[in-house]
Amino acid sequence: MRIDKFLWCVRFYKTRSIAADEIKKNRVSIGNQTVKSSREVKEGDLIKIRKNQIDYQIKVTQIPKSRLGAKLVPLHIEDKTDKEQYDILKQRNLSQEHYRNKGEGRPTKKDRRDIEDFVDDGSHGNMEDGDWDLFFSEVND
Repeated sequence: MRIDKFLWCVRFYKTRSIAADEIKKNRVSIGNQTVKSSREVKEGDLIKIRKNQIDYQIKVTQIPKSRLGAKLVPLHIEDKTDKEQYDILKQRNLSQEHYRNKGEGRPTKKDRRDIEDFVDDGSHGNMEDGDWDLFFSEVND
């Protein structure tokens, strides 16, 4: 099986074209050799992948027939990534949460309306309170 298809099948990349692009950028290697998308993967190959500034290493135990469910992936690959790499990833995620709590982002439409009501100074355009009464009374007549 081609390496781009294999990385897509074991859910390392969301699409096969993304996998091919990453291979073109020399972020995937087998052993110590960078590869092309057409390189065939065999059982026992050690694949090194640079993704999200982390160096992953996986060993191929079986070649899948097609794209796998997430629960079946460990049957086909063995994770050989250093624990230090996962610690780096965990630290990076913690540092990002420091700036903004999870779930906070752009205000929703309701939040925006509540903010506008809070900040509103009470004036409604150029009309005075008495003018509004006149406006509505004329409509009802």
